[in-house]
Amino acid sequence: MSAPERAPSSSDKSTKTRKIIHVDMDAFFASVEQRDNPDLRGKPLAVGYGRARGVVAAASYEARAFGVHSALPSVTARRKCPDLIFTPPRFEVYRAVSLQIRAIFARHTPLIEPLSLDEAYLDLTDFLREGETATEVAEIIRAAIFRETGLTASAGVSYNKFLAKMASDQRKPDGLFVITPKLGPRFVAALPVKKFHGVGPATAEKMKRLGIETGADLRACAPEFLTQHFGKAGGFYAAISRGEDHRPVKPDRERKSIGAENTFLDDIFSHEDMREKLAPIVAKVFGACERLRMHGRTVTVKVKYADFQQITRAHKGAPVASAGDLARRARDLLEPLFPPEKGVRLLGVTVSGFEEPGNGTDQLGFCFQDQGK
Repeated sequence: MSAPERAPSSSDKSTKTRKIIHVDMDAFFASVEQRDNPDLRGKPLAVGYGRARGVVAAASYEARAFGVHSALPSVTARRKCPDLIFTPPRFEVYRAVSLQIRAIFARHTPLIEPLSLDEAYLDLTDFLREGETATEVAEIIRAAIFRETGLTASAGVSYNKFLAKMASDQRKPDGLFVITPKLGPRFVAALPVKKFHGVGPATAEKMKRLGIETGADLRACAPEFLTQHFGKAGGFYAAISRGEDHRPVKPDRERKSIGAENTFLDDIFSHEDMREKLAPIVAKVFGACERLRMHGRTVTVKVKYADFQQITRAHKGAPVASAGDLARRARDLLEPLFPPEKGVRLLGVTVSGFEEPGNGTDQLGFCFQDQGK
């Protein structure tokens, strides 16, 4: 299927169609481990530490079949899959492979926006050769990745970032899917909102209570209604429900902070719940800091209450030395706030104040939901 020639536009029929590719490596960390150790191939594998307080950093497709996923406590992962094999992460190896993949991207466009070590947006709009399509380039990139790294990647091609991201999930692993301007609105209309990139379980549940379960339901809502119930995100939801997303692909920029936040399906109230919910957030943040070799001095925690009131607390000290150090500092900041008078629906942790900004990439201010993908 060829990349579309033109994008629909009610205001300017001559607007150039953007050619966006989203490339997502298939079970990246776990696939690297299986590539480098043939004995692990075809077996349920978790990258992480299997100890009592460990957390899964990544899972192979064989493990995912048992419900094992990233950010899952190791003890829970073992309960779901008794034959699960744990292997410690090798972030320097993953970063080296990520740079190999980035070099492949750069053969086709300078407009590369990494989301993490294993996925990125590419804008080919002004960089296609005569007669070349974005779909053909996506296939060339996937073939080059496999030839040069021995790993598979899935790709989505579309006219905006949201749909390219959604497309890359359609034929995983090792697949390619194209969403044209003509197909875009129909594709979104039929899609359950719980599968939308950017709509987590808590938001999807809230939408369901409002009678919104598909893209078509979302499109039927007035933008004012969505803003009333979802704040600034309401405008974004209104746009993507129509297959519209005008965000540009942004090349690398210096990282000022690395953070993660988690919106819970049920509000939390106790110290025990706080510590439990904090663990996977800390693991995610410190893992990113390790991958990028960026260790900041300032730890900030964010709390959002059930009534959407939001507060932050921060402390500057020595560079964060370990996941345990980050967890302790985050707990110290949160302890005075627990037990709260009203339920807590979101916790977040951010590290900033880096001594030497790294030249790696990771998602800036990323978030993950209570049921990680």
